[in-house]
Amino acid sequence: MTKRKRQTPAWLRILVSALIPLTALAQAPAPAAPSAGAASAAADYIIGPGDTLDVTVYRNPDLSRTVPVRPDGKISTPLVEDMVAVGKTSSGLARDIEKALSEYVRSPQVNVIVTQALSASSKVEIVGQVKQPQAMPYRAGLTVLDALLASGGLSEFAAGNRATLKRTVNGKVQEIKIRLDRLLNKGDTSQNLPLQAGDIIFVPQSRF
Repeated sequence: MTKRKRQTPAWLRILVSALIPLTALAQAPAPAAPSAGAASAAADYIIGPGDTLDVTVYRNPDLSRTVPVRPDGKISTPLVEDMVAVGKTSSGLARDIEKALSEYVRSPQVNVIVTQALSASSKVEIVGQVKQPQAMPYRAGLTVLDALLASGGLSEFAAGNRATLKRTVNGKVQEIKIRLDRLLNKGDTSQNLPLQAGDIIFVPQSRF
C-alpha cells in the first residue's frame, strides 16, 4: 500500500515565506557609517552667497523652508527675516535661528543642511603654471595631489617647489609653502596636504 505524502499546511507555508525575507534582511550588512573626515568637513563648511540651505524646524513644518543665501549674505524664513548666514557653519546658523525663534516658539530645535554649495568658499582653485588652471568643487578628502592631477600637472615652466597654498582662516589669509616637485618626483607625501574649501594653490613660473 503506497503511503500518502503528507502536505504542509497552508498556514505554515505562508509563515515560512514571510520569514525568509526577514532572515535575509537581518543577515544583510549594515550600511557604512559616514567617515569621521567627511562628517568633520561637512560640519566645518563655511556658508557663502549662492548656497542653498534646507532649514528644518522640528515639529513645526510651517516654519521649515529651503532658502538661498542672498548676495547680501542673508536668508529669510518664516518669523526670522534677514538672518546673516554668510561666514557661519550650519550648526552655528541653526543655533542663531533657534535663538530668534525662541521669541515665538517654545524650545525650538533647528537643523540646517547645505544642499547646494555654490559659493566661492565651496571650491578649491589651482592657478599659475599648471596645464589646466581651474576651480573645482570641494569634497571631503581632497588633497594637493588630487587638485594637481585634475589640472593636468605642472607646465613646462613651473617652479613646483615654490608653490604656495593660500588659505583664509578667521578672515586672515595664510600662505603655506608646498614643494610640488618633491611630491611628484620624490614621493614626499608630507607635501600632499589635505585641502579645505576656499583654498587656492598658486604655482609660479621658473626664474630664468
